[in-house]
Parts: sequence; C-alpha cells; structure tokens
Amino acid sequence: MQILDGKLTSAAIINELKIKTAQLHNEGKKIPQLAAVLVGNNGASETYVAAKVKACNEIGFRSSLLRFDADISENKLLGAVEELNNDPEVDGILVQLPLPKHISDEKVIQAIHPSKDVDGFHPISVGRMVQGLPSYIPATPYGIMLLLEHYKIDTKGMNAVVVGRSNIVGRPMSILLSSNSNPGNCTVTICHSHTKNLEEICKGADILVAALGKPEFVKAEMVKEGAIVIDVGITRVPDSTKKSGFALKGDVDYAAVAPKCSFITPVPGGVGPMTIAALMMNTFRACRENN
Repeated sequence: MQILDGKLTSAAIINELKIKTAQLHNEGKKIPQLAAVLVGNNGASETYVAAKVKACNEIGFRSSLLRFDADISENKLLGAVEELNNDPEVDGILVQLPLPKHISDEKVIQAIHPSKDVDGFHPISVGRMVQGLPSYIPATPYGIMLLLEHYKIDTKGMNAVVVGRSNIVGRPMSILLSSNSNPGNCTVTICHSHTKNLEEICKGADILVAALGKPEFVKAEMVKEGAIVIDVGITRVPDSTKKSGFALKGDVDYAAVAPKCSFITPVPGGVGPMTIAALMMNTFRACRENN
C-alpha cells in the first residue's frame, strides 16, 4: 500500500509556480491576482479561504479578500462580482460556497466572467470540459488528476466508481476519468443515494472515488484488493481525546480500508492540498491567457 501524498505533491506544484511567478516578476510581466469572496462567517469556509490566500502569498501571487455579512442582498453580491469582472488587475475570482440560503449559488457562479472562472463552475467552463476543450477544471477533480499524474498511475482501461454526484466533485470527476487522456480512459460508474447494490458496484472498482460527505462510509468489504482509493470527504467528528475537541474524518474507513489498497489518499493531507494547488494552477493560467 502506497499513500498518495497530497501535501508532498502540492508542495512540488506550488514550488514550480513560485519559480514561474518570480520569472514573470523579473521580466516585468503581470503577476497573477486572485480575488476571494467570503460571505458570512462559516468556520470551514474561513479555513478554506485562509489556506488559499496563504498559498497565493507563498507563490508570490497577489490576492484580495472581500468579506460580506451573511445578510448581504443577492443583488449587492452580484454587483461586487461584476466589479471584480471589470477590474483588469484581477485574474481569478473565487466565491466561497456554500452561500447563505437567500442567495442563489447558480446566479452568483454564472455572474463570474468565464475568463476569470478559476473555480471552473461556470456552465461555459463545464461545457468546454465535457467536450474535451481547454477549460478551467473544478479544483478538486483537477487536483485528483494531478495527483494520479504525479504518481504515474496508468488508469487506461480501469473501472472507476465515483460515489457522489455533486457539480463540484462527482460529475466533473466522472468526466475527467472517462476522458481520452492519461490519467483517464476509464470506464466510469457514478453512484448516489438511490444506487442499488452499492457495495457490489464499489467492490468492482479499480479506482474508487468517495465524495459524499459521510464520515467513514466506505468500509473494507466495499473495496477490492489492490484498488486505488481517493477520499474526498473531510468532516469534523467530536473526539474528546483531541485538544481541539474534534477529529477530521474522510468518507473512507481508512484504518480498515488502507491495507487492501495499492494506493490511498489520507485525510487530512490527501485531496485537500491538491485542491488548493489546482486552484493556483488555474489562476496562473488565467493570468497568462488574459494578459
């Protein structure tokens, strides 16, 4: 069993971006700038945005953080996004989800100009990805593909099972794994809450991607010997033995599943750091393509 180390791999990507950004600076060219928008004070969102801003600083990108109260009107938030669209200094716009219930995620996502859609959620970005055209790919699935690539895992002809069908992870993951590329060229099954014989389907997977947000849902009996397991989930579970009072758990019962795997991502330190690295890759590319 080999661990797919997201920390190590993302550090290598960030170091490479650092060198490229320093080169841009030396040549007097524009430095990438990411604008993050945070609404309310959701603890997990605060943590994610802070990690993204930290990565920008480490690479040498410029970054800005726009904070709004949870009761901001939808129109005011859409106006703020439009201002960022029109700001030539901003290369990438990231609106941290989820948004408060009175604001439509879809409206806000669609308000971001596709050329600045570094999260890869705009329908134009998704459409281009589906057709195999150059596009900004959602950061978590993109990060997973970069991780498979880094470990030189040949996925051609493998049976891949993706548990979860969100537009952020599950659906784009299934498209990327089935694409004519390497990693890619898999035969893909998407499972969800209405899937029958879920355990049996998972057990047939050469690659199993768990992205449903239920801690330790995937048990050892659902995984075949030698499978590659990608754990996207991260949930805070109360744990009195920890100083923080909680433990971070993935969607996979790691202790029981890991011995059966050829490769597995840990939680934390697997997919999370790769998501940030992929977002930084998208931001760098947006800067180079728009300037």
